[in-house]
Amino acid sequence: MAAAVSTSQDTAEPAPPALALGAFDFVAYLDAARLRVEAALDGSLGPERPQSLRKAMRYSLLAGGKRLRPILCLAAFELAGGEGDLALPTAVALEMIHTMSLIHDDLPAMDNDDLRRGRPTNHKMFGEANAILAGDALLTRAFEMVALRSPGVSAERLLQVVGELSLASGAPGLVGGQVVDLESEGKSVDLETLEYIHLHKTGALLRACVISGALVAGADATLQAALHTYARGIGLAFQIIDDILDVTASSDVLGKTAGKDLTADKTTYPKLLGLEESRRRADGLVAEAKAALEPWRDRAAPLLALADYITSRDR
Repeated sequence: MAAAVSTSQDTAEPAPPALALGAFDFVAYLDAARLRVEAALDGSLGPERPQSLRKAMRYSLLAGGKRLRPILCLAAFELAGGEGDLALPTAVALEMIHTMSLIHDDLPAMDNDDLRRGRPTNHKMFGEANAILAGDALLTRAFEMVALRSPGVSAERLLQVVGELSLASGAPGLVGGQVVDLESEGKSVDLETLEYIHLHKTGALLRACVISGALVAGADATLQAALHTYARGIGLAFQIIDDILDVTASSDVLGKTAGKDLTADKTTYPKLLGLEESRRRADGLVAEAKAALEPWRDRAAPLLALADYITSRDR
């Protein structure tokens, strides 16, 4: 992995809220983890040909952002007893899958958005065909990162990670959730269907981040079960907050088009439950997620703080 961090395409990130658990400095942890991830992302793309493909891949992959998903992976790896950079290729792979999903979600045939992370979306810069192919290339590179660029991790553990990423990015995860999301536009959707969409479209990848990091470290079944509960809670809470911000924050703050769910006539948590009840539900889910890690509280400070960060963010 390259040591240098490319900042030319990064967008400015506001300082996160000062969340603390005992002596744990969450702000310092988040900053250090983000720097590790940015450096690894910058070194993950080689001399792809043609240059136009490499340019489109880097444009979206290095566009800044919270880097929440790879950081969740690294935090779960550390909780499970992992040390060093063994989980970093998997963390990079997860951000590549996430970036692919953003590129494809923004396409005219999907969510049809012009703005992402404060900049024109990939297809606005490089055309629809190149955007699709850049997303495809990032998705396949993600599996290369795990299978071929993870020295020091046993083949058995890498196979488990590949399986987890496959479930999260395919029909049982992102793809299935996106299909139901598109099919539900303009329709009256109940809470069960809404949660199905978000447990698959958003929650599946967040689950993969947490579980994959733990798998690289060799987590036992008890810890994996607790992390599944944690991941489900933060996955739904994350989407609820996204839905709230879509109607309460500006495009300038979000870095993407505000109010697009209303424009697309999508069912959201605020539309179904109201803003106040949506906020209560998000807080309750975070509380459940944190409770699942109570037996590991002394070692789980990063994951506990990240759960709070999800409901306190403004973008």
